Amino acid sequence: MNFIDLHADTATLIIEQKVKLKRNHLCIDIEKLQKGESIAQFFAMYIDSAKVDSSFDYCMMMLNRFKEELEENSNSIMLCCNYGDLMSAKEQKKIGAFLTIEEGEAIEGDLDKLHLFKEQGISLITLTWNYENSLGYSNFEWRDQHKGLKPKGIEVVELMNELDMIIDVSHLSDAGFADVLQYSKKPFIASHSNARALANNPRNLSDNMLKELANVGGVIGINFFNNFLVNGELKDKMEVAKIEDMVRHIKHIRNVAGVEVIGLGSDFDGIPNPVEIEDSSQMGKLSNALLKQGFSYNEVEKIFYKNTERIIRDVL
Repeated sequence: MNFIDLHADTATLIIEQKVKLKRNHLCIDIEKLQKGESIAQFFAMYIDSAKVDSSFDYCMMMLNRFKEELEENSNSIMLCCNYGDLMSAKEQKKIGAFLTIEEGEAIEGDLDKLHLFKEQGISLITLTWNYENSLGYSNFEWRDQHKGLKPKGIEVVELMNELDMIIDVSHLSDAGFADVLQYSKKPFIASHSNARALANNPRNLSDNMLKELANVGGVIGINFFNNFLVNGELKDKMEVAKIEDMVRHIKHIRNVAGVEVIGLGSDFDGIPNPVEIEDSSQMGKLSNALLKQGFSYNEVEKIFYKNTERIIRDVL
C-alpha cells in the first residue's frame, strides 16, 4: 500500500555519516522507499542548537547538501513544496520529497529567515525540539508543559499561515499546543507523536488534544519509538518496537478522535531502538496488521496517505 511518512531524520544522517540517498545502511533510502511503495517522504533537517554555533547556518548547510542528493537522483525523487508538486511527482512515478526543519530556532527569531526557508523549499517547521527556544517551550519534560508560545512564536505561527507552511507541534509543550490551536487559522500537525493515554510520556498527546487536533483537520503521525509506544517505565533502547503496540495507539486514536486524524510519522533514523518494521520498505507489515485487526481498506488508506495528502492540499 502507498504511504506518506511525516517525519524521519534521514537527511541529517546522510550528511553526518557521508552516505548516499539512493542506497545506504539507514532505515530510509530511495530503493527502500520504492520497495515500500512510498508516495512521499518528509525529510527533517534536525538541529541540536546546543551543539552548533549558528542554528541557521547549520540548517542551511544541511539543506543545500541534501538538495544535492535530490538533484543527483532526480530520475526517481523530486522536491515537492505543495499539492501540485505532489501530483506531478505521482504522474512522473517519482517519490515526493518534502523538506522540513526540526527546531524552530533555525530562524533565530528572525522572520526574514522564515521567508528565506520558505523560498528554499521548506514546507514544515517543528516549532521546538528538546529545549526552550525563542519561539516557545519544549515538551521534553513535564515541567514546562504549562508554558506556551512566546510573542515571537505567535508571530511565527501567523506568518507560517500566510506563507502556506505546515506548523508541527510534536515537540511543543501542552500550553504551546493550546496557543497554536488559538492562533493558527489553518490545520496543523503533530508529525511524530502518539497517544498519552497509552504511554504517559510528555511527548505524546492527551485525548483532549487529539480531539482538538481532529476538530481543526489536523493529523498526528504515529511514532515508532518504544518510549512513546509502551506505558510504564522507559523501554530499553535496544528493545524492538512492536507492530501490535502501533496498532493499539492507532485503535485508541481512532476511537477517541476519528480515523481522519491519523497518519504515519515513523521517526526512522532518529530513534535508537530497532523496529519490527525494519525500514521503509516494510511499511506493508503495518497495513496488513491493521487490516487483520478489522480496519477497512479505506481506513488504512486514510492512515497511510490520504489524511496527509489532505493536509498538504489544505495548507501547502
